Amino acid sequence: MSVLNNSDVKYFLLTGIPGLEHAQIYISIPICLTYLVGILGNCTILFIIKTERSLHEPMYYFLAMLAVSDMGLSFSSLPTMLRIFLFNAMTISPDACFVQEFFIHGFTVMESSVLLIMSLDRFVAIHNPLRYSSILTSSRVAKIGIILAFRSLILVLPFPFTLRRLKYCKKNLLSHSYCLHQDIMKLACSDNKINFIYGFFVALCTMLDFSLITVSYVLILKTVLSIASLAERLKALNTCVSHICAVFIFYVPIITLAAMHRFAKHKSPLVIILIANIFLLVPPLMNPIVYCVKTRQIREKVLGKVANICVR
Repeated sequence: MSVLNNSDVKYFLLTGIPGLEHAQIYISIPICLTYLVGILGNCTILFIIKTERSLHEPMYYFLAMLAVSDMGLSFSSLPTMLRIFLFNAMTISPDACFVQEFFIHGFTVMESSVLLIMSLDRFVAIHNPLRYSSILTSSRVAKIGIILAFRSLILVLPFPFTLRRLKYCKKNLLSHSYCLHQDIMKLACSDNKINFIYGFFVALCTMLDFSLITVSYVLILKTVLSIASLAERLKALNTCVSHICAVFIFYVPIITLAAMHRFAKHKSPLVIILIANIFLLVPPLMNPIVYCVKTRQIREKVLGKVANICVR
């Protein structure tokens, strides 16, 4: 039971996996391994890009931004996920919950923005390869990175403040293993119309990113089809495979989760929790693997570093 004082909730209750409470200690093993592999993979990507001068190009700078976003998502959800599955500790204070949802949504918006810029990077590289290096200079890439971080901060900064102004009476059970804005605001017993409208606006911004990514690939496909040589067409498309995988890995669970939260009348708690966990666990895990497997330069540098360590 929650501890109440003058009808105000003292803490929120997070949710593990319904029906598997007795097995949470065992479930924690693959979850911990997923976090560990994801963090190590993204650290490896950042280390390789930082130390290899041949990778100091816009495409790899944007990949480094993606790795930072992935690590931010991992570290934002890590504390509550481990507390639930390792120690069966379900409670979280409202202030800690608001802070966590701020970082989770912030890094989500940042990753969405980075994926958009990466699609524009691929369009410029394929559509105008001769001017690619002059259009995307190091200084412009740095400015883009700052703008993306600023955009993420500005968009999600109102979230914790609008949630704090709400009154929480009796309901305190959240639907996930971590805090999300749309999940918290539904617990309020006061008017949450402002939260709903602003949350919908931020979701629309994320969907706008996805729409622009789609437009970028329509233009890329149009450019590729104008290339005479089949070999050159395949070569151009091959440079986009890693990014396309990253887009699907990120957007499919987030769109599914948002649609279920807003429109599903009969929602399965188990399905929602699994999709929500996939949304935070899978992109940080899979993005380094996809880029290492599909990007020859990254793969060769990683294997070279591993070989040097083994020789020593």
